[in-house]
Amino acid sequence: MFIIRHRNWFFALTGIIILLSIISLFVYGLHESIDFTGGTLVDVTYPAGRPSATVIEQSLNTAGFSEYELQELNTNDYNLRAGSLTSVQETDLTQALSVNGQYPASIVSLNEVGPTIGAQLKSDSIEAIAAVLLCILLFIAFAFRKVSKPISSWVYGLMAIVGLCHNVLVTCGFFALLGHLTGAQIDELFVTALLTVLGFSVHDTIVVFDRVRENLRINQEKGRREDFAETAGRALSQTFTRSINTSLTVLLTLLALYFLGPQSTQVFSLTLLVGIIAGTYSSIFLATPLLVEIETRRARKSK
Repeated sequence: MFIIRHRNWFFALTGIIILLSIISLFVYGLHESIDFTGGTLVDVTYPAGRPSATVIEQSLNTAGFSEYELQELNTNDYNLRAGSLTSVQETDLTQALSVNGQYPASIVSLNEVGPTIGAQLKSDSIEAIAAVLLCILLFIAFAFRKVSKPISSWVYGLMAIVGLCHNVLVTCGFFALLGHLTGAQIDELFVTALLTVLGFSVHDTIVVFDRVRENLRINQEKGRREDFAETAGRALSQTFTRSINTSLTVLLTLLALYFLGPQSTQVFSLTLLVGIIAGTYSSIFLATPLLVEIETRRARKSK
């Protein structure tokens, strides 16, 4: 198949994408929301009907508030996330949210999120992602335990993890750039989206690997001697259309959610969009070609 024959091209393209993602992360960094840094959570309601977010943001900016995030809730409510507020700012907040009395507002709750809680949440998020990667590695190694020739079952698991790390890195690099350009922040939903991307993309990878395993089994039963690159290429051909169609279906749904859904889910849906595109790419153009490359080099050394 074209992808296997020209895998070095795709390795080079992947290297460029990863390099750009790393540069983006180091130069811009991820803009963390108060879920991670600590700050103030405010729920405000407008009994007579809420104004547009633009009107409230202009009022908050005029009152001296900055580095906040405003999200729509229900029909007449907003959720405001900001840094730690001084006592003077807390006093002025209601008037700013009311747009100087034009839209009567009532603060339902005002809670401080301490940096300790934020640091714990960050640690838990990293541990959750690491645990998912480890569980995926162990599962694939176990599921492919009867496939030991010519590739060890552990290699299948490691290649899947390489693809998943690529997906996480690309998604984070994209959001570092997005945060620099638009001020987008990562929060709990971002972590949830990353975990969802890991699950979706590893499913796609396992489908291809499982087809490789099935082709190897058929070759063994029929006594057919076939180069591993040809076996893997045939597996990609057999699953290529299915992978693309599945991803396109999900992407269309996410595009609808991003453009037509509430503002509060935009970061979540955009993370899924970028992550699933990266996951589909890695499943087809990275994970399986890496298997072939490893087997090719092993065969050369054995000779």
